Amino acid sequence: MYPIHFFHRSARVWPDHVAVEHGDDALTYGELHAKVQALATGLQRMDPEFGSRVGICCYNTIDHLVCWLAVLAAGKVWVPLQPMNATAELVRAVAFTRASIVIVQKDTAEKLIGAETTLLYSNPEGGEGTTGALYRNHAEQAPAEADLPLSATQAIKFTGGTTGLPKGVMQPYRAWNTNIATQVAAWSLGKGQRYLAAAPITHGTSTYILPTLATGGTLVLLDRPRPEQTLDFLQNARITTTFVPPTVLYMLMELENVRNADYAHLKNLIYGAGPMRPDAIGRAQDIFGLCLASTYGQTEAPQIATMISAEELKDPAKRASVGRETFLSRVEIMDDKGNLLPAGETGEIVIRGDLLMTGYWDQPDITAKTLIDGWLHTGDLGQKDEEGYLFIRGRAKEMIITGGFNVYPADVETIMGEHPEIIDCAVYGVPDDKWGEAVHAAVQVRDANAVSGDEIIAFIRERLGPVQTPKSVNFRDSLPRNAIGKLQKNQLAEEHAAARADELQKG
Repeated sequence: MYPIHFFHRSARVWPDHVAVEHGDDALTYGELHAKVQALATGLQRMDPEFGSRVGICCYNTIDHLVCWLAVLAAGKVWVPLQPMNATAELVRAVAFTRASIVIVQKDTAEKLIGAETTLLYSNPEGGEGTTGALYRNHAEQAPAEADLPLSATQAIKFTGGTTGLPKGVMQPYRAWNTNIATQVAAWSLGKGQRYLAAAPITHGTSTYILPTLATGGTLVLLDRPRPEQTLDFLQNARITTTFVPPTVLYMLMELENVRNADYAHLKNLIYGAGPMRPDAIGRAQDIFGLCLASTYGQTEAPQIATMISAEELKDPAKRASVGRETFLSRVEIMDDKGNLLPAGETGEIVIRGDLLMTGYWDQPDITAKTLIDGWLHTGDLGQKDEEGYLFIRGRAKEMIITGGFNVYPADVETIMGEHPEIIDCAVYGVPDDKWGEAVHAAVQVRDANAVSGDEIIAFIRERLGPVQTPKSVNFRDSLPRNAIGKLQKNQLAEEHAAARADELQKG
């Protein structure tokens, strides 16, 4: 069984149920399925090879969803191309994966100038060279079915971490099937539930599409929404489940009218793509109700290697955790010699099971360093408690060794977040002649006139002692994050080092 078969089955069972909404437009399962079949047939006519790569560089629209499903139905490999990325990065991704077709919108096509591929325009009403032409030319036709092993690649998703060139993660059919089954079980998804797709389909939102469609739910699409728009839908559109990065939750909680609803329909307000401070979790629960939940995974183990439910997060002691391993995954802590560690000890988080990637596209050397004896080495540091709950201490590369002591940024950020004026914060290390590395911090505050850097430093020193206390606090209007809301600590460290070098040169 391939991932697309979950959708095929739902189209047979619930043909008249609404599958997707975007603004005033909507498609039933039957209508969506007919479009997907026609477009998948058209893609096969353009390139009949199973397993060939098709890129999609589009914002959230219904036609993007149709294209996404059609790529799967045609037996192609999906290559997501985030339109907000730089042209050079997008062109490189197309060349690197040798994508034969790239689907674009009118306002994203210019990002693919120079790419050696065939461009197909996402335009349901368009003429030759558009999805509209393929819908019309192949109406009521069905694509040929692929006959590929479950280890075959369904998607190549790019991840670069904080340094180096992006790596193309090969996600196999079995990983997608595992994700679908796990999401359905974890969130008790079912017919009539409504999933708000406010984040880009090119990233984490994609992992919720087929679980929602597999169970007769409705996808509610938003395209690059402002926080006010997202909040409006959470309050007024009967949303059951959504996924957002912590930075979006922080912004939502700062809106004046955030308490103007009871959020009765909201069952799963899932945050991911980064940790959320325990104090902020408590505030979110107070505002939205006991619906806050979280997952932990990577592109290499998509989305849901661990999860913590809203019920579990009622316990304040669990707010710093990302939950326990999901049914079809094993998550452990390992030392640098390959030994699994007991509860309470810190080491690298490792994962195994059917959720894992098969490797990095055309990068066997990097694959061999990441997949070792069946274990995915995540590069994240963490520890488990006696009940199996996982607590992330940060990226291994982000651990700060200052004066011979290990400082985990997540520990300091948790305490910083308890300060009433702090909205968002980040702790990072900078090379230091005296200490080897020195701890520094950047913060976003509610009122810059209400608190000073010295006051924040004193606040942390009183609670953590001098070793973990930042040497300086940099006030910013916002912290640097990438297109999906991931904090870019390397940028903070680089800017700090550059500013320090300028001071020394002038001084």
